[in-house]
This record gives sequence, C-alpha cells and structure tokens, in this order.
Amino acid sequence: MPDWEAMVHKEFLEGVALREQAGRELAGPLVRAAALIADALRRGGKLLLCGNGGSAADAQHYATELVARLYQRERPALAAVALTTDTSALTALANDYGFERVFSRQVEALGRPGDVLLGLSTSGNSPNVLLAIAEAKRRSMQVVVFTGEGGGRMADGADVVLAVPARNTMRVQEIHLTLGHVLCKLVEEMVFPRDRGEEA
Repeated sequence: MPDWEAMVHKEFLEGVALREQAGRELAGPLVRAAALIADALRRGGKLLLCGNGGSAADAQHYATELVARLYQRERPALAAVALTTDTSALTALANDYGFERVFSRQVEALGRPGDVLLGLSTSGNSPNVLLAIAEAKRRSMQVVVFTGEGGGRMADGADVVLAVPARNTMRVQEIHLTLGHVLCKLVEEMVFPRDRGEEA
C-alpha cells in the first residue's frame, strides 16, 4: 500500500526547492518585466494577457489583480485585459480562423504601439500564443513571456523571458502563479509609489 502522506510531503518539498531556485534565477527578469509593464501603464497603455488551460486561468487572475487591486490599499484601476474570457469572440475566431488565431486576432483589434503582451505557456510552444506574440511585435508592442525550462519558441520573440527551471507542468504552473502575484505587486508599487511612512 502506498505511503500517501510521504507522497504529499515529497510533493511539497519539491515545490519548495523549485521556488527557492526560481526566486534566485528569475528575480532580475521579473523586475525588468514589471518595469516594462509599469512604464506602459503610466504612458496610458495597457497589458494584454493570453494562455491556454491553466495559463488562461492565470491570465485572467493577473488581469483581475491589476484592474481590481492586489492588496487592501486603495489605488486607481490599471488597464489589463485577458484575451481568454470572451466566449463569443473565442468561439467565433476559432470557427472562422482556426484556434491558432484566437489571440492574435484580438491583439490585432486591441493592441497599440506601447502596449505590452504577456503570453503564458508551460511549454513555450503554444501555437496561438506564438501567433499573438508575432502580431504584438508587428504592432510595436513589447512582449513578456512566462514559460517552462528552456523558454520554447516563445522566448525568441519576447523582450523579457521568465522561464521556470522545470519541465513538470504542475511545478511550472505553481511558480507562474507566484511570479504573477509578485509581478502585480511590483507593477502596483512602481505605478503608485507609496508615501513615506505608508505600510508596505
């Protein structure tokens, strides 16, 4: 009979070890990504986000943190749009243009020079995210990507790459969630610096 509790403990320990490694290796790129996004938002631009499956859920999560707020501190809303939420657009685009274009067509409609696209894919090779990145570059947007080990093909078209040093999809997604929360915190702090004495 398997030792289920030992299995649980092992899973947690693996997650802790990866978080420590990712925290060391990705701190610099994460700060660069936040600065790029914060600068776009300060200039009146917006952040567009896309991904599939769990990455779609992450895209919606991060967009919500920016439009609403991450902490209890009151501040103006930040312009962030997840391209994964409009079922009418997604199904029409998939039906008329193919699933590979469900995000790129939305980038074509909504993206402007100076905006930023955040593409998420644990493999770094999702065709619809790759096409969204290509469209973003055509529109003079900057691109940040969250991927797994090696970065995949998405790394080639990105201005900032956050490649989690793991290939296990579950582990990569766990770190992507942490990266997204810290990214939102950094962007919030960069766009709306705190007054001296205000609690962090």
